[in-house]
Amino acid sequence: MSVPCFLSAAVRSFRLSSPATGLLCCRLLGHSSSIRRNMSSKRQMDHLERTASNYRQNTLYPAEVCGIINESDTVKRLRIAVHPDFIFKAGQWVDFFIPGVETVGGFSMCSNPGLLQREGVIELAVKYTKHPPAHWVHTVCTVGSSVAMRVGGEFFFDPSPSDPSVDLLLVAGGVGINPLYSVLLHTTDLLRLNQASGGRDCNIGSAHLCYSAKNTQELLFKGSIIEACREFPDKLSCDFHVTQQSTDVDPHLQPFIKRGRIAAEELRAHVDPQRTMCYLCGPPPMIEAISKTLMDLGLPKDRILFEKWW
Repeated sequence: MSVPCFLSAAVRSFRLSSPATGLLCCRLLGHSSSIRRNMSSKRQMDHLERTASNYRQNTLYPAEVCGIINESDTVKRLRIAVHPDFIFKAGQWVDFFIPGVETVGGFSMCSNPGLLQREGVIELAVKYTKHPPAHWVHTVCTVGSSVAMRVGGEFFFDPSPSDPSVDLLLVAGGVGINPLYSVLLHTTDLLRLNQASGGRDCNIGSAHLCYSAKNTQELLFKGSIIEACREFPDKLSCDFHVTQQSTDVDPHLQPFIKRGRIAAEELRAHVDPQRTMCYLCGPPPMIEAISKTLMDLGLPKDRILFEKWW
C-alpha cells in the first residue's frame, strides 16, 4: 500500500474536544430508545454530540488529500490517502478533523473497502453548505491538505461467507447516496470475488437501488452505478427518481429514470420479508415515510437500517 509519509505529531494539532455540527447520524430502526433523538428540538445537536452513543474507533489517523473531483455543481469528491492501519466497513462515516477549524465534520465514505485495499485511499463526497467543514472542503481544501479522521457508525454491510444470503434494498435521497454507494461498490467487489472463486466466497443475493434527487445533475455516481448494473444484470438493478427535472433527460439515462418520488409500488416489488435487508439514507422525513411504507409491506423492523442526515 502506497501512502505519503505523515508526521506523527500532526495528529496532536487536532482538538479532539472541539464542538461539531455534523451532517450525519447513524441509527438502527427499533434500536435502543437511549439513542433516539427529539427531531423537533430547536437547538441543532452537533455531530459529536449526536453520535455520542454510536460506535467509533479509538484511533484518530492523520491523512492527506490527494485528489479533488467536481462530482456535480454542488458536490466535491475528495480522494484521501490514509494511514496503512486505517480500516472501515462499507457504509460507515468518519469524524473529520481539519487543522485550524474548530468544528468537527461527520461525513459518510462513498468509497468501498476494496479501493482502500488496492490504492490506500478513501473517498468523501461533500455537498456545499456554510457548515464549517463542508465550507472548508469547497473553499480552502487543496491537494496536499492535511486532515485527520476517525471511523464510526453501526450502519454498514460486511457479510462473511458463513452468513445467509440476503437481498439488499438500498434507498437514497440526495447526498444520502454516499454510504449506499459504498455498500453497492462493496457488493460489486464481492460478486467479482465470488465469480472468480466459482461461488466459494460470500453467498451474495441481489441488490436494488432506489435513488431520488432533484434532477439528473444531482444524481451522483450515476455512470458508475449503471456500469455495475450492466456488469451484473441478474444481481444489480437501479431506478433513479427525479423530482424537479426541468430539462430533457440524456438518452443513455432514460431507461433508468422515473419522475416523482419513490412510491410504495416500486418498493413492494423488491421486498421479501424473509430475504430483504433494507438500508436507507437521506433526509429524516423521507426516511420516516419510507420506513413506515416498508413495515406496512411486512418488512420487520430489524431488517430496516437507516442513517439520517441534516
